[in-house]
This record gives sequence, structure tokens and C-alpha cells, in this order.
Amino acid sequence: MTTEFPRTIGKVAARELASNGYMTFDSLTKVSAKTLLKIHGVGPKAVRILGEELAAQGKAYAAD
Repeated sequence: MTTEFPRTIGKVAARELASNGYMTFDSLTKVSAKTLLKIHGVGPKAVRILGEELAAQGKAYAAD
């Protein structure tokens, strides 16, 4: 599965996000960072990197 996420989040995080239906930055705006951290293989570093990229696009995670 191919996502639009940067490789810097790690292969496992990218794979697990995709297997949970998150493949685009827009899909991340519908979920909170707290929820993403509950996915096995998705850690604080990946959530931080993705959050920074969302912010650069003028977007953000959903509120907790």
C-alpha cells in the first residue's frame, strides 16, 4: 500500500497507518493524535512528523 506520508515516519508506522485506513493527510484530519498513538507501530515520532506536515499544509489532527 502506498501512502503520501514521508519515509521519515518509518516503514512500520506507514504500513500500520495504511492498514487502518489512513493513507492521505486529509484522512489524518479526521482522527486525533491520541487515537493514532493507540495503533501498534505508530509512535510519538511518527505522530510529530505527520503533525508538522499537516501544519505546513494548514491542516491539523482532529481534536481529542
